[in-house]
Amino acid sequence: MNTASPDLITFGESMALFMPAEHRALERASTLEQGFGGAESNVAIGAARLGVSVGWFGKLGNDPFGHMIVKTLRGEGVDVSRAKLSSEAQTGLMFRETVAGRLAVHYYRKHSAASRMTPDDLDEDYIRGSKLLHVTGITAALSDSSRQTVIRAMEIARDAGVPVSFDPNLRLKLWSIEEARKTLLSMAELADYFMPGWDELQLLYETEDWEIVVRRLNALNAISVVKSKGDRTVVLQNGQMDEVPFYPADNVVDTVGAGDGFCAGFLAGIVKGMTPVEAVRLASVTGSLAVQMRGDWEALPTWEVAAGRLGGQAWVER
Repeated sequence: MNTASPDLITFGESMALFMPAEHRALERASTLEQGFGGAESNVAIGAARLGVSVGWFGKLGNDPFGHMIVKTLRGEGVDVSRAKLSSEAQTGLMFRETVAGRLAVHYYRKHSAASRMTPDDLDEDYIRGSKLLHVTGITAALSDSSRQTVIRAMEIARDAGVPVSFDPNLRLKLWSIEEARKTLLSMAELADYFMPGWDELQLLYETEDWEIVVRRLNALNAISVVKSKGDRTVVLQNGQMDEVPFYPADNVVDTVGAGDGFCAGFLAGIVKGMTPVEAVRLASVTGSLAVQMRGDWEALPTWEVAAGRLGGQAWVER
């Protein structure tokens, strides 16, 4: 087993993904495209493509889907040495379709291997040896043991002086807003980088008053990166507020994974030594490119492409 820790570590649920070609409904599709997705594994792939050493771990079923996910992540340059394949539970599945012009996702994840993670599954030295730990609220929502696991990982990192990034990734199909609010706000207290969307903050703080939200965020120890506040991202640190406009997307094909692409760019920027505002500019580029191809992570750019967009280089077609 590899003993060295990557600079960036993340973990959580990854599921096999099936979707009809183009925009057919599932009940009228004769064939399905196979892939996979998961907030944390999407981020891991995005950061790896940007030239950051990154590791992802989690529990998957010892089944064809689990093997596919591990092999693909490894092929993308992600360290999966701490990932586990379980013979006691299966890999979760999700099916996506477009119904009446709107995206619909159907999950088959109950009692999946990922939901059975426990704090005993954590390699504490692996976390302590990293430079940045990234977690999401999705892992916390899967089960009580998963929630304990993600909070324990945050505590291990903080005790070791490893900064923690937290994206609440609020999913109300997994838990009630009351349960989510209690857990996610307590997790925000443990974060060094808090990365909510403006829509999530309104639900978590029970207000649409921006000034009240800013006061709540400034009371945290974290640098807060508020996504989708209008057409910009707001960075709050040490009482200072900076706004970074969105980088425009040339052709929006599939919006799933945009937030994960943003997170990948931001975390890669931080690992590379950028300031939070500089990292958000990179994140805006990676997020905009992530939506220009079908799939959760397939369109995430390499460092060469992202740096070219940041520098305003023209695209040479031939």
